[in-house]
Amino acid sequence: MPTVWQLAERAPDAFFAALPDVHPLAAQVLYARGLRDPDAARAFLSPGALPVFTLPDFNRATARLLQAIRQRERIAVYGDYDCDGVTACAVMTEVLRALGAQVRVYIPDRFEEGYGLNLSAVDRLHAEGVSVIVTVDCGARAFAEAERARALGVDLIITDHHEPEDGRLPRAFAVVNPKLETDVDAADLAGVGVAFQLATRLLAQGAAAGMLASAFDVESLLDLVAVGTVADVVPVMRANRALVQLGLRRLNRAPRLGLAALAAASRLALGSIRADHVGFVLSPRLNAAGRLDTAMDAFALLTADDAVEAQRLALQLEARNRERQQLTLQISRDAEAQALALGEDPPLLFAASPTFNPGVIGLAAQRLVERRYAPAVVVHVDGGQARGSCRSIEGFHITQALDQVRDLLYRHGGHAAAAGFCLPTERLSELRQRLQALACAHRPAEGWTRVLRADAAFDLAALAKLADVNSQAVQDLLRLEPHGAGNPRPTFWLRNAVVRAARLVGRADQTDGLPPHLQLRLGDSRRVVWDAIGWRLSHRAAELREGMSVDVLAQLSLSSWNGAPHLQVEVVDFRAR
Repeated sequence: MPTVWQLAERAPDAFFAALPDVHPLAAQVLYARGLRDPDAARAFLSPGALPVFTLPDFNRATARLLQAIRQRERIAVYGDYDCDGVTACAVMTEVLRALGAQVRVYIPDRFEEGYGLNLSAVDRLHAEGVSVIVTVDCGARAFAEAERARALGVDLIITDHHEPEDGRLPRAFAVVNPKLETDVDAADLAGVGVAFQLATRLLAQGAAAGMLASAFDVESLLDLVAVGTVADVVPVMRANRALVQLGLRRLNRAPRLGLAALAAASRLALGSIRADHVGFVLSPRLNAAGRLDTAMDAFALLTADDAVEAQRLALQLEARNRERQQLTLQISRDAEAQALALGEDPPLLFAASPTFNPGVIGLAAQRLVERRYAPAVVVHVDGGQARGSCRSIEGFHITQALDQVRDLLYRHGGHAAAAGFCLPTERLSELRQRLQALACAHRPAEGWTRVLRADAAFDLAALAKLADVNSQAVQDLLRLEPHGAGNPRPTFWLRNAVVRAARLVGRADQTDGLPPHLQLRLGDSRRVVWDAIGWRLSHRAAELREGMSVDVLAQLSLSSWNGAPHLQVEVVDFRAR
C-alpha cells in the first residue's frame, strides 16, 4: 500500500520562548497537536478538572427519573453490548440504585436482537411493568421504537452520542445527545460520558431532595468512564481528556473490584495502567463477553461487590478473549480471500458469509483495514437477513456512505470510521456494488494512501540528550498523556540511523495470529546505540542489513532495566536512505 510520511510544521521560535518551562521537544508536539496558543498549551499540560455540562433535555430527563423513583415505578436501563455501552449501563444503574430506584438492566443479545433499541424489547419491558426506559449509548435513530413506547405509555429517555439521521430525532420523552449541542467540549463525549453527566445531575438533585440512603462518591464512577471513553475511540481531548485522566488515576489507585480482578487476570500492574492498556488489554476482554455470548457477564463484573465472584468473572472473560482472538483470525483470513477474489485492489473490501460469527465481524473488518488500508465491510448472513459491520479510513466517512444507500437497509448507524447495518440478504449484491462505487468516487487516482504523521524530525544523535533518565524532555513528553484518538502518542522522524543489528522476537504462533516483532539496535556516527522494537514488523526483516542507513518513524518510551528507567525506541515505520 502507498505510505506517505508527513512532517508537522515546526513551531516558531516565539512559541518556544513563551513556554520556557516546557522542553522544546514537548512544546513542538503541543504545536503539532494544534495547541498554538501558549496559554492553551499550558492548560493542556495541567491536570483537568471534572467537566460538567448541561445537555439537551437534561432537566426533563432528570425530573422524570426522580419522579419514577419517588413513585416506585420500574425503570429499565437499556444499553449497548460493547464496552462503552456496558460501562454506561453500570454508571447509570449504580446511581439509580443509590437513589432507591427499582432498576432492571437490559442489554440486547447481539446474535438474536442486534444493535440498539428494538420493538420486541420495548414490548417485553412494558409487559414486565416498566414505565420508563433509559437508553445509554444507543437510541439516536430509534424512530419506530420511540413510537411504540409512546403508544404503550412508556416514557423513553434516550441518552446517546451517535449522529442523528439527517437532523431528525425520535419522538421520545427526552433526547440527551451532545451532538445536538454547539459546545465542542461536550460534542465528543462517549456514551458513558453522556450517561455520567446525567448520572451526576441525578445524584446532585436526588441528594438535595434527601433521596440518598448513604453517601455516594461520584468519583467511584470515573474508572468506568475512562474505560468506556478510551474503548470507544472518541477524541481524548478537552472534556474527554480530563475524564480519562481522572478515571485512570482512580483505576490505578482505587479501582472497583471487577476492574482490579480484570487487571490481575490480564497481568496488568495497578499503579502503571495507561490509556493504551485500557484500549488494547482491558476493553477487548470486556467486549469479548458480548461478542461471543452475553454482555451481561461484563456488566456483572463491573458491578461486582464480591472479590471471589469478580475473580471468577475476570478469568471467564480472559478465556473468552482467547477464543475471540482465534475466531477473528480465521474470519479475517476468509473474508480477505473472498474480498480479493474479484480483484487485488478493490476500492472497498466486501465479504459476506453465514459462517462469519456476527460477534467478531467488526474486528475482522478492522483487521482488513490494517492489512490492506481500504474501507472494509464484513457481513454475517442469517437466512433472509444480513447484518454487517464496517470499518473505514481517513477520507471515506462510512456512515455517510450508508446514508446514501439507506433505501437498501432496515437500519444503520455509526461514526465516520465505524458503522453497522441490517438488510435483506437478497440486496447484498446491490449493496456491495453501490458502496464500492461510492468508495471508488472518493478514492484518489493514486489509490488509498496511508499517511503517517511525525511531530518533529532530528538526527538520531539528538536522542543522546534523552538518555539521562532525569531529562526534562522525557518527563514533559509523559505529561502529554493520556494518549488516544485526537491525541496520539508523539511520533518522531529519526534521520540517519545506522542498523547495528536486527532479529525477530516473539512467537509466530500467537493466539491472535499476528506476526512476531522486529528487534533492532540503531546507532549514529558516534556509535551511540539505541534499543528499538518494531511491533508486528517481522515481515519486513528482509529489508534490513547490518550497517545500512535508514530513516525511522518512531515513538519514545521508558522501560525498566535492572530497576532503572531505560529509553526505548518503538519503530512505527522505516525506509532506506
